Amino acid sequence: MAIRQLRLEDDPILRKKCKEVKVIDDKIKDLLNDMMDTLHSTPNGAALAAPQIGILKQLVVVDMDGCVLKMVNPKITVSEGTQDCIEGCLSFPNQFGKTVRPAKVTVEYLDENGNAHTLIGEKDLAKCFCHELDHLNGEVFIDKVTEFI
Repeated sequence: MAIRQLRLEDDPILRKKCKEVKVIDDKIKDLLNDMMDTLHSTPNGAALAAPQIGILKQLVVVDMDGCVLKMVNPKITVSEGTQDCIEGCLSFPNQFGKTVRPAKVTVEYLDENGNAHTLIGEKDLAKCFCHELDHLNGEVFIDKVTEFI
């Protein structure tokens, strides 16, 4: 597999909406593997969305607290409560801020084999899902920061 170059800060691709993946073929599977390799090669990363490597497709990989996922067309279907968070982003190195995110979210997605899944994320995992799925809509965490730290 390959390590892809991260898109940083003012790169306009980070502000674009991603397209739904219509067919999960070998190219998509390779891309998900490249995303995971890129995530693992980057310090302090918990997840990565496709636009962060310049690909406008609805793809996210997560490797956080024992939760390892390759997600195709993920959608948040339910969100509950609120929590105060501290966030950073691989595309915005050395920038951290306080945000408010849902305390619990339900996410529906397809895995790399096209199987449908529903997963509930709470606390840090909920924050992670919200952060990454924002990327798929052209939103970045600095838009939600209430105070930089």
